[in-house]
Amino acid sequence: MSQGAVLDIMRDAIYQVIINSAPMLLISLVVGLVVSIFQTVTSIQEQTLTFVPKIVSIFIALIIFGSFIMTNITQYVTDLWNNFSTFIK
Repeated sequence: MSQGAVLDIMRDAIYQVIINSAPMLLISLVVGLVVSIFQTVTSIQEQTLTFVPKIVSIFIALIIFGSFIMTNITQYVTDLWNNFSTFIK
């Protein structure tokens, strides 16, 4: 197996991590921003106030995007296993 093939596999793996984590990260970012704006407007300076909305929003995002993420991961692993014979040389 050449260095190029290893780098291709690693590049695809990192791409999958980015694509599969992006929905949760973006939703968490937006919820955190909204809660921070709410805290600034109302002068509530409670540090733990942001955790519950973020956790709930991430669970909802997992429910909504779970099939998309599972399909991506399954397709990636299937492609790896289908090309496994080309990696061993």
